[in-house]
Amino acid sequence: MSRQITMLLMLLLALSIIAFIILNLLLGTVRIPAGDVIDILLGNHSDNRIWTNIVMKSRLPQSLTAAMAGAGLAVSGLLMQTVFRNPLAGPSVLGISSGASLGVACVVLLSGSIGGVTLSRLGVIGEVSITLSAITGSLLIMALIAFVARKVRGNVTLLIMGVMIGYIANAIIGVLKFFSAEEDIRAYVIWGLGSFSRVSGGQTTVFIVLMMILLPTAFFLIKTLNLLLLGDSYARNLGLNIKRARLLVIGCSGVLVAVVTAYCGPIVFLGLAVPHICRGLFHTSNHAVVLPASLLGGASLALLCNLIARLPGFEGALPVNSVTALVGAPVVMWVLFYKRKNEV
Repeated sequence: MSRQITMLLMLLLALSIIAFIILNLLLGTVRIPAGDVIDILLGNHSDNRIWTNIVMKSRLPQSLTAAMAGAGLAVSGLLMQTVFRNPLAGPSVLGISSGASLGVACVVLLSGSIGGVTLSRLGVIGEVSITLSAITGSLLIMALIAFVARKVRGNVTLLIMGVMIGYIANAIIGVLKFFSAEEDIRAYVIWGLGSFSRVSGGQTTVFIVLMMILLPTAFFLIKTLNLLLLGDSYARNLGLNIKRARLLVIGCSGVLVAVVTAYCGPIVFLGLAVPHICRGLFHTSNHAVVLPASLLGGASLALLCNLIARLPGFEGALPVNSVTALVGAPVVMWVLFYKRKNEV
């Protein structure tokens, strides 16, 4: 593909993000005229206080959160698929999302069983405790994966170990559910459905700053990722330290997943589907192209899913994971069919 076409597609992806942000600000269960939305964004006085709160405290933070979360998950999925050379590897493949879920389960379920009042009901304190527990659970699992990565050589073995760690975390969560109250289980299940609207107020600023720090670090790994595509033997002959490279890629991917899961819950399929869409769109595996394309494509697709979840006519909003699954599952089936077709 020529450089001009590549740049044009990148520009279209960037413009799609802007377009979907505008649509997310305009559309929702409450109809707000476009002129009033523009006035509210420009800081002009609005007679309708409710509209101002909806745009500034709900729709705008939700749109920015969706864009950043989608970009982070897409980049994380691309890193995982490259380091494991597995087209079905995703952000949750090493059990990092399960670690975040376990951390939240300890706050939502265990605290209610022991203390009588779950921390998730304590307003701001509850929100902060859920976020910190999710990050802590993710980082602990990631540290365990890093330790295992130093002991094993094969990517397949590490992949299986990550899946098993995820099963163990899910088993512990199942035990916590069994001994918890029905209201606490319901609160945990709602968190597990994923939502971009959970981030609000000062949390939005913190989340965006964290993602703007973490996302550029992935671009320093472009050369490493391209070498990993060549295979371990060839990359080692070119001077790449395979163990260190694998730890760097897994660490970068894991931290991205940890932060997104902590603030938005476990969002499925975005990290798995977007890299495949971008490879098919740009007809290349060069990470100098696919990585920025995945970042832009992930943000755009997350905004589209958030828009569908809040379409006018629905009371409230649909679970984001229900929408992302409808988008991502066909992509996974296409990958399996295409791979099988090539083998035949």
